[in-house]
Amino acid sequence: MNDITENRRVSPADCRGLLNDIFQHHGATPAVAKSVAAALVAAEIDGQSGHGLSRVRAYVAHLDAGKVDGKASPRVIAQTAAAVHIDAGHGFAYPALDLAIEKLRRMAAGDADADAPTSTAIAAAAVTRSHHFGQAGRHVEQLAQSGLIGLMCGNAPKAIAPWGGNTALFGTNPLAFAAPRRGQPPLVIDMSLSRVARGKVMLARQQGKPIPPDWALDKDGKPTTDAAAALAGTMLPMGEAKGAALALMVEILAAALSGARFSHEASSFFDAQGGPPGVGQFILAINPAFFAADFDARLEALLSLIESQDGVRLPGAARLGLRRRNTVVTLPESWDDLSPG
Repeated sequence: MNDITENRRVSPADCRGLLNDIFQHHGATPAVAKSVAAALVAAEIDGQSGHGLSRVRAYVAHLDAGKVDGKASPRVIAQTAAAVHIDAGHGFAYPALDLAIEKLRRMAAGDADADAPTSTAIAAAAVTRSHHFGQAGRHVEQLAQSGLIGLMCGNAPKAIAPWGGNTALFGTNPLAFAAPRRGQPPLVIDMSLSRVARGKVMLARQQGKPIPPDWALDKDGKPTTDAAAALAGTMLPMGEAKGAALALMVEILAAALSGARFSHEASSFFDAQGGPPGVGQFILAINPAFFAADFDARLEALLSLIESQDGVRLPGAARLGLRRRNTVVTLPESWDDLSPG
């Protein structure tokens, strides 16, 4: 057992280092391990445990079984001035999304030092043959930190039935949006299209805890508080028929458009059974300065009106509070059998 795992409360940097070692020990390249570790620790700090350290064992199992290729390097399949198509190569989503964000920044924001404008103002990226992409808001937040509006969606293995049906066909298919703010962290809106993210159900199962009865149905279509039964059944969509329709929209943008597998074709993120999930993601970046020179002021005026109402807080406020307070990370369980030493 190393010194880090002896102390269950560690700094984010030490946690990233431990995860980096673990993923490399199980076959990931240093670049891939670094990208994955950074994403998981960021989610944990933001209070998104279902996309954080609770994923480590599943990721390691996927590496060991070949369900994810830890040596895959994302590559550009096709590119124009305002669009890029990226193949994740059945590797982790994070390196592919890092590449997509780098490309989108250059396309939508342009090169400020260039003699002539290079910005396209709007740019899109599609990622195919991908994997679990974690905390969706983190990816668009990175665009907003560069002054861009970001909109992202991705599909996931089947979990939601079409409204009125009883067989899962769509994933929880997260949507995320981010807008830059003047002198403040970006506004980030991040939501699963199920009533809660499926990762929260997975975490409840790991911890042996019940779930609320309005989160999911069991395989017989009955409400359940048993997390294991929920994972074997279907998740309830947010907004009922509207949520199911949004899940279909994401399926079209993230899978049909990118050439990725539809949710009903993808293998589970939670176990090592089957081949690579091969899901997809879609990201849109918009340069607000092209459309409105006073965008910053108009956005702040709107957000001020929202915050002026008693009992109202902006989306993401709780996440930012946790990020400020979470100066240490608590390891949820012993990873001695995963670590190289």
